[in-house]
Amino acid sequence: MAELRPLPLAALVRRMFRELDERDAVFDLPRRKFVTGADGRDLSVALHGHRAATPLGPAAGPQSQMAQNVVLSWLGGARVLELKTVQVDDELVIPRPCIDMQTVGYNVEWSQELKLEQSLEEYVKGMMLVELLAASGRLELAAGWRDTVYDMSVGYDLAGVRSPRVQAFLDGMLDCSDVVERLRRDLPPELGPLRDLDFPTRLSDTLTLSTFHGCPPDEIEAITTWLLEEKRLHAVVKLNPMLLGPERTRELLHERLGYTDVRVPDSAFERDTRWDQAVGFVERLGARADALGLGFGVKFTNTLIVENHRDFFPASEREMYLSGPPLHVLAMDLVRRFRATFGDRWPVSFSAGIDRRNFPDAVALGLVPITVCSDLLKPGGYARARGYFDELLGRMDAVGARDVDGFVLRAHGRAADDLAAAGATDQEAARCLGALEQGGDARAAAGEALFARWLAAARVANTDRYAARLPDDPRYAQAANARLPRKLGSHLELFDCVACDKCVPVCPNDANFAFEPAAAEVPIVHARAADAGWTFREDGVLRLEAKRQYANFADFCNDCGNCDVFCPEDGGPYLVKPRFFGTVADWRASAHLDGFAAERAGEALRLHARVDGRELLLERGPGAARYAGDGFDLRYDPADLRGTLAGRADTEVDLTWARVLELVLDAVYADAALTHARFALDAPAP
Repeated sequence: MAELRPLPLAALVRRMFRELDERDAVFDLPRRKFVTGADGRDLSVALHGHRAATPLGPAAGPQSQMAQNVVLSWLGGARVLELKTVQVDDELVIPRPCIDMQTVGYNVEWSQELKLEQSLEEYVKGMMLVELLAASGRLELAAGWRDTVYDMSVGYDLAGVRSPRVQAFLDGMLDCSDVVERLRRDLPPELGPLRDLDFPTRLSDTLTLSTFHGCPPDEIEAITTWLLEEKRLHAVVKLNPMLLGPERTRELLHERLGYTDVRVPDSAFERDTRWDQAVGFVERLGARADALGLGFGVKFTNTLIVENHRDFFPASEREMYLSGPPLHVLAMDLVRRFRATFGDRWPVSFSAGIDRRNFPDAVALGLVPITVCSDLLKPGGYARARGYFDELLGRMDAVGARDVDGFVLRAHGRAADDLAAAGATDQEAARCLGALEQGGDARAAAGEALFARWLAAARVANTDRYAARLPDDPRYAQAANARLPRKLGSHLELFDCVACDKCVPVCPNDANFAFEPAAAEVPIVHARAADAGWTFREDGVLRLEAKRQYANFADFCNDCGNCDVFCPEDGGPYLVKPRFFGTVADWRASAHLDGFAAERAGEALRLHARVDGRELLLERGPGAARYAGDGFDLRYDPADLRGTLAGRADTEVDLTWARVLELVLDAVYADAALTHARFALDAPAP
C-alpha cells in the first residue's frame, strides 16, 4: 500500500506563493478557476453560529485529507470544509485501487490514511496556508469571502471516540495554539510580516459524526451525547441511505432509475438503523443540544453499501460503496422524508451526487453545508467547482435573488404559497410580497419571526417539490451514466504520452504533475573499457518528443487509481509514469518501486534512480558529473561525455540513462522548477 507522506509547511508555502507569482496558479489550479467573490451577491450561510461565505464544501474524503487538498477546496469556493473522517484505528490496510469513477462512483475507502497526529497537523497546516493566502493580498477576495468553517468528522464507535488519542485530536482541534506556534517556526523568513499573522487557534468546534454502516442506533446516540456533553461540540449526525428501507431503495434504484446491476445486500438493511429508531434519537439529541445551548443537525447521506459486482477492485472486497447520481436521488428522498417529519427544526447537511447542475437546487432547499466528492474526481478536478457558482449565480439572477435566503424564497416561484403556509395574514402577505418583488428588504418587511417561518416553509416545500421529480429525471438514470471514459487502445510509457493533461487535475492530492525537459534526441550509446581508453557503440536514438512529460510525486499518491480511470491510454499514470520521492530515505524504503529522489551533496546534486529494478546514481556539480550503478562508477564532463569519460566499468555500460537523468534533473529539480519534488529537496526535516 502507498504511504502518504505530508510535506513540511515551509515547502508548501514556498511552492504555493512562487507558483502564484510565476504561473498564476496554486498547486496546479489556475487562477481563472479560483472563486473569490460573487459580484455583490451574498452567498453566505450560517452554521451553528458561524458564518461561512458559501454553503459549498468538500465531503469528508479525498478532497480534505492533506493540507494542499484543503487549500484547493478553498480556492474552488468551498467555505465549509468537512475534514476527512478520523478514527482510533489509523493503521488501515485499504485495497488498491480504491476509487472507481468509470460510471457513477464506487469506492472501498472509508477513513483517514494518516496517523491521527498527522491528520491534526495537516488540518492546521491547511488552515494556515489558507490564512496566508487570504492575508497576502494576492487573491482580491470580496468582502466576507474569508469566512470559513472547518468541520471535524470522526467515527466509528464510542470506545474509539473516547480513546485518549481521539480525545487528543478533538482537544487539538478545539485549541490548536501549540501546533500553530510550532508550525509558525517553520514559516520561511521571506514571508516577512505574514509570519506573525494571528492564525485562528480554535480550528473547529463543529463535528460531523460518521456513523458507518451497521453502527447501532444506541451507539450513535451515545457517541453524540458524549460529544455534546463532554466536549461541548456542535454535532451533526451523518445518516445512511439504508433508512429508506429495502423496498423504497430498490424501487428507486432498480425500477425508477434502472440500476438493475446494483445489488444492495439484505444484510445492509438488517444491521443498520431503521427510520423509527432515527426519528427517536434525533428528537432526543436535538432536545439535549438545545438544553446545552449547542447546535445539532443531521447529514444525508453516507454512501450506499452494494455488492462488488465489477472487476475494478480486488475480488477480496465483497462490498463497495456507491456515490454519484443514483445516490443523489436516494438521499434527497430521505431529506424529503425527514422534513416531512420534522419540518425545518434542525439544519440538514447534504452530500450525494452534487454537481454543477444540481448545486443551485440544493441551495434552494436551504441545505448547509452542501458537500461534494465524486464530481470533483472527474476531469477538471477542483476546477469544476467554479461552474457550481456560475450556475448558482445565473439561477439567482434569473429570479432576482441577491442572497441565499432570497433565492430559497424565489427559486420555485411559490413565495406566496409558502408565506401562506407560514401563517401570514393578508396584510402581512401583501407587505412581504411587495418588498420581495420590488427588491426590498423582505426580512424587515416581515419581521424576524414571520420571516423565519416563511423561510422554513419554503425550505420544506422546495424539498418536496424537488425530490418528487428526481426519480423521473433522466439524467440520474442508469442510461445517462453508463458511458465509460474513452480509451485509445495504446499503452502508456515512462516518457511521452498523448499529453491530455487529465491526470493532473483528477488527482485530489495534486500528486501528478507535468514537467518540461529540454527537447531531446538522446543517442543510445554503450561504452566499454578498453586498453587505450573506451570504445563506444551507438544503437539508435531515444526521442523525448512531447514537450510536456508527466510524473507522480510519490509522497502524495495513495494509489487510489483515479488517474488510471480517466487516462485515455492503458497502464495508469500512477503506476507507469516516473515516480519521485521527497527524500532519498523514502526512496530507499520503497525498494520494490521504481522511482527517483534527489539530495544535495555540497555543491553537487545527486539523483538516485531505480529503473526496472536497477539502481542508478547521477551526481552533478560544477563542470563534473558522476554516473554509477551495479558494476560501474564513471566520471565525465557533461559538456564532453565521450572525451572525458573515466572510471570503472566491469562490463559494457548503457550511457543513455546518464543523459536522461540529466534531463530529468534539470526539469524537475532546477531552481526554477515548480514541482513538489523540487521544494521537498530543500525542506527542513519534519
